[in-house]
Amino acid sequence: MLTNQQYQEQVCVASEAIRFEVSVAGPTTHTSRTLPAPDSAARFTGPQLTVIEDNAWNEAESDGARSGSLTMTVQGQPVSLKGQLRLAPGGRGTTVTLTGQLKVAIPLLGRKLEQAAAPAVLAGFHTQQRVGDRWLSGAG
Repeated sequence: MLTNQQYQEQVCVASEAIRFEVSVAGPTTHTSRTLPAPDSAARFTGPQLTVIEDNAWNEAESDGARSGSLTMTVQGQPVSLKGQLRLAPGGRGTTVTLTGQLKVAIPLLGRKLEQAAAPAVLAGFHTQQRVGDRWLSGAG
């Protein structure tokens, strides 16, 4: 599902992207979404921002788990997220673990802006979860 073009497009639509591009090549995905900037960021970024996300998935492990790398940047802004994703069997379905570092490279203000940006980044992953739940229920 995570490397399915239609699923990625549904995530972009559900995130209320003003415009988006999606490409999938084997185990890698690339999305570019132009979104309304969160109020907390708009004075720094302007009314819109473009989030670019690249994922590269590894082969499945013996238990079906998969891990992959994640890179997220905000075009024209000193913001990046580099991390690892892990999908593993768990509970009544799949557990998703994201580890990484969100970085805003602005001296003196970076840490405060990272804390302000974190909820918006997590909201994006919650949108992916909602779309994934709908997709897996057959309603996607």
